Amino acid sequence: MDYLRMINPSQLMVERGSNLVVINPGSANVRIGLAGEQTPFNVPHCIARHLKGSQASDFTMIDQPLNPQTTYAQKFEREEVYKSIASSMNVRFIDEDAEDSPFPRKMGRVDGYNTQSNKVNVGFNLTDVIEKKRRSSFAEDNSVKEGESLDLSTNVDDIEAQPDEDIYKEFFCGEDALRISSNEPYRLCRPIRRGHFNVSQHYSSQQVSEDLFTIWNWVLSEKLQIPTADRNQYSVILVVPETFDSREIREMLSVVLRDLKFNSAAVHQEGFAATCGNGLATACVVNLGAQVTSVICVEDGVAMPSTSVIVPYGGEDISRCLLWVQRYHQTWPIVHTNPLVEPNDLLILDKIKEACCVIREGDVDGMAVLHSNEEAKSGSFNIRLSALNVPPMGLFYPRILIPEEYPPPPRSWFNDNEDMLEDTWHVELPRRPDFSESSFLGMNNSQMMYDNNLFFPTRIKEEENLGLAEAITRSILSAGRLELQRKLFCSIQLIGGVALTKDLVAAVEERVLHTIPPNEAIDTVEVLQSRVDPSFVSWKGGAILGVLDFGRETWIHREDWIKSGIHIGSGRKYKDSYYLQAQAMAFINS
Repeated sequence: MDYLRMINPSQLMVERGSNLVVINPGSANVRIGLAGEQTPFNVPHCIARHLKGSQASDFTMIDQPLNPQTTYAQKFEREEVYKSIASSMNVRFIDEDAEDSPFPRKMGRVDGYNTQSNKVNVGFNLTDVIEKKRRSSFAEDNSVKEGESLDLSTNVDDIEAQPDEDIYKEFFCGEDALRISSNEPYRLCRPIRRGHFNVSQHYSSQQVSEDLFTIWNWVLSEKLQIPTADRNQYSVILVVPETFDSREIREMLSVVLRDLKFNSAAVHQEGFAATCGNGLATACVVNLGAQVTSVICVEDGVAMPSTSVIVPYGGEDISRCLLWVQRYHQTWPIVHTNPLVEPNDLLILDKIKEACCVIREGDVDGMAVLHSNEEAKSGSFNIRLSALNVPPMGLFYPRILIPEEYPPPPRSWFNDNEDMLEDTWHVELPRRPDFSESSFLGMNNSQMMYDNNLFFPTRIKEEENLGLAEAITRSILSAGRLELQRKLFCSIQLIGGVALTKDLVAAVEERVLHTIPPNEAIDTVEVLQSRVDPSFVSWKGGAILGVLDFGRETWIHREDWIKSGIHIGSGRKYKDSYYLQAQAMAFINS
């Protein structure tokens, strides 16, 4: 204890964090790094696998949405919402192009890269999928070496020079997977979609777990340089979003302990970890992710279940809205790019959004040099960007975003999850007759949980049109005491990649203040400035929790996990984290 009191905090992070890996999985990106480091590796959470034989010509796209095209009603509603935003933000309409605008309406082609300071230059090279070339096996076997005689029984025509055979790399992870040309025989898979495992009839739960293992193993080996043989000397902190249920957390723990072979692991919530990352005890944590936005209040290090609000939109939906706005203004080169279908084009669109979008009144225009990799019409295109302040306003007017919906998992996914959860309220439910006492893993019927699940995108109905200001207000007002509500309204914490949007803080403060009902005795709203990059503040909080070894009972050891799995325990572990307590995370009996 004397040593801990005297040691410098940074030195403690280096000493204890050198063998502690923090993993923060998300729908679009996964953040992995050593706790002793300042920043993690932020890797797109996807994998592209090579298709062989008949798979290359006949396969179903895993990420195919249910509504790839908007309906007429959605299109009409989106245009009406755009007019409402344009009116409130003093943005000119499509037929009100200012005469003194320095930007021409038409798109022009340019050669090479333009280095003007007022332009955003986005582009990248496509991934080279060929690992190596080899001669055909027959030619190799029948080659004639120097000093040897030709076998007269061999047909000369059979040993003529054979063409080289391309050897494709088995898989690509991260951004390399997104930059593969659509003409190559690869299928892109995203194991997590909209805050849940991307399980469907074309993407089994086993394949999702295998892809998680492959992606994480690639990051650990290629980025962190931690070989499999040395991982028994490392521990893992899993920082999970509030949207995950216990089955999904359990599968990730199995990937970490069983497949990746780490020595031990502990699990913490993103919301609670974010408060630790910024050194706060009480805050309203607003996680603006790529595909899901979640709001939850934390009081004195305890997440409050009654304050959880989940809405199914995020940064990727803002990017798609940016594309729609540019097409609405007839500025986007539709022929040469298709971000709604091509992952590499969507990657470029995301970079344009991050660099250009801002929440500010008035006309906000810009220029970008867009690079097309299409073989027939490759080159660079000088495009005008209009109304750049409209897409991020979709956070407050979600009907303009129209998030994509994906098919729900098959019924076997639900039924397969029975008897795997511990019931939060300790209600006894009947067991399945085919489960023996020794294999019993829980006491809750998860079918009921899924039927009432508000977190799965196809089941979020009452929340889907809830704007960000309304979501924050609803979350805080459900906290209960007026004193606590006032404290939370002055302690709003924005995290996630979308939190980096320019001038978002002022917009949140203003709109939340106007959303509070007049009968509430609250007149101050404040968004706290983050001490850490909002993109990985939860990861940083997980690193701090792991280094401080907060609650030793929370650690799950590999031998115990493999031998015992999930059992009902005393309920003391994760007691202060409502979601993990409710989800019965590895309560190993001691």
